[in-house]
Formats: sequence, C-alpha cells, structure tokens
Amino acid sequence: MCSHEPPCPAAQAPNGEAALIIARDWFLGWARLCNGIVLWEDTGELLPNGELVAPFRDSLAMGAAPCL
Repeated sequence: MCSHEPPCPAAQAPNGEAALIIARDWFLGWARLCNGIVLWEDTGELLPNGELVAPFRDSLAMGAAPCL
C-alpha cells in the first residue's frame, strides 16, 4: 500500500503504528495509516487482514474511575 520512499513499516511489523497517516477523523477518533492499519484514540487497532488489536491504554492512568 505504501508508495513513498522510504516505505513505511508493514502492518504486521512491531513498529507498524509508525506508518504515515493518510486519513483522520478527529471527531470519531480514528486514523488510517498508509500500511492499512486503522488506529483508534483508545489505542485499539484494526489490521488490514481484519484482526483486531485490543486497546492497551490503562483507563485508570487516564483518570477514569474504577468499575467496582
């Protein structure tokens, strides 16, 4: 998918999130990278093959109240 030089890391690479942002919706909280990854503001990801990567941001560190 990436056509610029140097090419961005592949979606399955450990640093795949470092790819160039080609589309973004601030209101909905997502960004599409040139390698096909869709990132959400909660740090979740959708890979080009349809695989979901769960968010890894700690909600307590972000000031959210714990669910008891």
